[in-house]
Amino acid sequence: QVQLVESGGGLVQAGGSLRDSCAASGGTFSWFAMAWFRQVPGKEREFVAAIRWSGTSTDYADSVKGRFTISRDNAKNTVYLQMNSLKPEDTAVYYCAADRNLGSPGRLGEEYDYWGQGTQVTVSS
Repeated sequence: QVQLVESGGGLVQAGGSLRDSCAASGGTFSWFAMAWFRQVPGKEREFVAAIRWSGTSTDYADSVKGRFTISRDNAKNTVYLQMNSLKPEDTAVYYCAADRNLGSPGRLGEEYDYWGQGTQVTVSS
């Protein structure tokens, strides 16, 4: 059974930076496309960023492009989300997700097979 455990997050002032990590266990991490989503209470889950299994291709939501960077270390079974120039509207619970099918990562939550428990990111103005 694949498990994803996020860490990082926290409270930061607007303009600051945070890094979320997501460690995978129980599967062949290097085959998974990985993604980050976020959700605010009362709103739908939102795609943030995704990375191909090889790390050679990434995709970002327009709202975070140029500020966030997704990366992965297959030797450590870990995917990262570096968040810079944070804005109050980035406040949300951030979830990592894994898609066990090889191929380009998608933007829809239903394409992903495994999910982490989420980590809170709060950006104060």
